[in-house]
Amino acid sequence: MTKLEPIHPTEAFEIYLEERGAEVTANTLQAHKYRIGHFLRWCEEQEITDLNTLSGRQLHEYKIWRQKEGDLNAVSVKTQMDTLRVFIKFCESIDAVPPALHEKVLSPKLNHGDNQSNAILTKDVAHKLLDYLFRFEYASFDHVLIRLLWTTGMRVGTAHGLDVEDYDQDDRYLEVRHRESTPLKNKQQGERLIALDPETCEVLDDWIYHQRPDSQDEEGRNALLSSVHGRAHKNTLRSTVYRRTRPCVYTDQCPHGRDLNTCEALNDNEKSASLCLSSVSPHAIRRGSITYHLTQNVPTEVVSSRMNVSAKVLNVHYDKRSEETKMEQRRRYLEDQSSARFRRH
Repeated sequence: MTKLEPIHPTEAFEIYLEERGAEVTANTLQAHKYRIGHFLRWCEEQEITDLNTLSGRQLHEYKIWRQKEGDLNAVSVKTQMDTLRVFIKFCESIDAVPPALHEKVLSPKLNHGDNQSNAILTKDVAHKLLDYLFRFEYASFDHVLIRLLWTTGMRVGTAHGLDVEDYDQDDRYLEVRHRESTPLKNKQQGERLIALDPETCEVLDDWIYHQRPDSQDEEGRNALLSSVHGRAHKNTLRSTVYRRTRPCVYTDQCPHGRDLNTCEALNDNEKSASLCLSSVSPHAIRRGSITYHLTQNVPTEVVSSRMNVSAKVLNVHYDKRSEETKMEQRRRYLEDQSSARFRRH
């Protein structure tokens, strides 16, 4: 029988982070810190100071506690419990918990579609927001960010890593590159050239030459999305999206009937802005952009390459067209093909 060696939960987690740090990206490691951090907090509340005593029943109690305490849906609970299972399995390898304890970490079983988020910035909303920014805050930081995310469908991390030198003004494209300090999610596989439309280039030109703060980041790079302090932080980009996608910002009206003088979502920080029922995250803009490109009959393989997402993931997680829309697009395609054949003969 394996002899367990007493160890505090926090100490075990520190060893885990050191081990995993060489295997995963910094973003993944940060996500694990966040998720398992709740487990460490629970251990402290339960006065668990030695993982040797951890049991399957306690792991179940933690799952119920976390679900209620965080008001989490099934997808979030599964994500956190799956990460905990990885941690517990590692603890087995250092004789910190009983053998096979990770098998007792139970995650919710998801129904088909449960793991697909429906949050999306629609075409109509995107165009209203961009029209507002064009009229009243032309070539501002917010305008550039929202326009880039919508027209390219790029991830917020990709936008964060762009430099001024990545923009080719003459040939109208962005060169997306993986760098150690600003990594891409798919690393070198995420590198690509992204063509830009003339209006987006005009906005970028005016931002770079007239509005962009002339600052550099810690590496001396000229961030495309810069602040007076250097490269704008990713949290700043996310907060900007949440703030800007509140309907009251670009319509001066609330579709939810809230009093604009007292609404808790009107404070200009990410946490408050996200309380708005209509504000969305940067990923919802990406999802909306991909869906819009597909409704414009851009081939799936082209969208897949431009947005750096596999066709399979695109179809499952990003394509939010209704079945009726897909049917009408197929109908128009077949009618166009039929007309073309008729003209040839």
